[in-house]
Amino acid sequence: MTRRDFITLIGGAAVAWPLAARAQQQAMPVIGFMSSTSAAPFAHLVAAFRDSLKATGFVEGQNVAIEFRWADGQYDRLQMIAAELAAALPLAARAQQPAMPVIGFLHSGSAEPYATRVAAFRKGLSQAGYFEGQNVAIEFRWAAGQNDRLPDLAADLIRRRVAVIATPGSALAAKAATTTIPIVFLIGGDPVALGLVASLNRPADNVTGVNLQLVELVAKQLVLLRDVAPGATPFVVLVNPNTAYTDAMVKDLQASASALGLAIEILGAGTDREIDAAFADLAQKRGGALLVGPDAVFVSRRAQIVTLAARHALPAMYYVRDFAEIGGLMSYGPNLADAYQQAGIYVGRVLKGERPADLPVVQPTKFELVVNLNTARALGLTIPDKLLALADEVIE
Repeated sequence: MTRRDFITLIGGAAVAWPLAARAQQQAMPVIGFMSSTSAAPFAHLVAAFRDSLKATGFVEGQNVAIEFRWADGQYDRLQMIAAELAAALPLAARAQQPAMPVIGFLHSGSAEPYATRVAAFRKGLSQAGYFEGQNVAIEFRWAAGQNDRLPDLAADLIRRRVAVIATPGSALAAKAATTTIPIVFLIGGDPVALGLVASLNRPADNVTGVNLQLVELVAKQLVLLRDVAPGATPFVVLVNPNTAYTDAMVKDLQASASALGLAIEILGAGTDREIDAAFADLAQKRGGALLVGPDAVFVSRRAQIVTLAARHALPAMYYVRDFAEIGGLMSYGPNLADAYQQAGIYVGRVLKGERPADLPVVQPTKFELVVNLNTARALGLTIPDKLLALADEVIE
């Protein structure tokens, strides 16, 4: 390889950084150029470097800047020069570009199960005029079902000085971490009872968002499960005892079950091992049915739960369609894509200057019932025609 070819290769590689920067911002990217030599003897090589940049579409002073640092043969200066360059580049970038707001996205679950919801969140942002990588950046933090990590993840976002925190299912950790940074939540429990907001119409402070009403819907889910499996007993409810609204949900369920004349049992689980143990307990209660309570941990472990329900021939009701799509009997709950989109719109409005205290808490207007007929047949169940007529989707 000739020296010019080598410089061309280096110039082509160096352009990767500006390209990455352009993906996050519209401003001019900055290249740091550090050499152990002096500038004059290598002028022709720097010219070759600029030529190779130009060949890839970058022209110094037009759409890229270069910060040069030369050690003049003093190798002991390289470390100091590197530090100086690292400090200078952010300053140079700030001098050339307006600051791009950063959204902190804090979630108690894992990324993979929520990919379609995040896409809906981005859609809501775009409706408000914000596009990731163009005029806004998003810093994601996932607790992967480990709720004890949420305080540290929230603190990390605050250290990064995000402009707003979007927090599906993790609002309490976010609110405990900051009273100044705006927070837009999606939450299954009553945000007033949980102390997140003063009222739904006038949230007050720095918090607002979407109340998914998941706790309120469990009574309806119990009725639907009874209609599909009227002879089942007992009705077992799987809950995560570590979730803030679990106690309120269990209380509502017990009242609803009493009114319906149904016997229910509560099983708590928050890990893979605890879920396996819960189903082992269920296997001893032949003839029962299962209602899986709302929780991000269960969504992350939906394949495990649906597989165990099938293995033990349990009719099961879930709160989100993700379960029915992979073989769960049925699901009933809010349209989560619509709710995440609304959260994205609210985040956009906050970025434009509106105060969370002036944005009423939104409640879902779209709900969906999904029935998996293949699973019903495998369980020997006949889904009532009235229920099929109400279903938003029937999987066959």
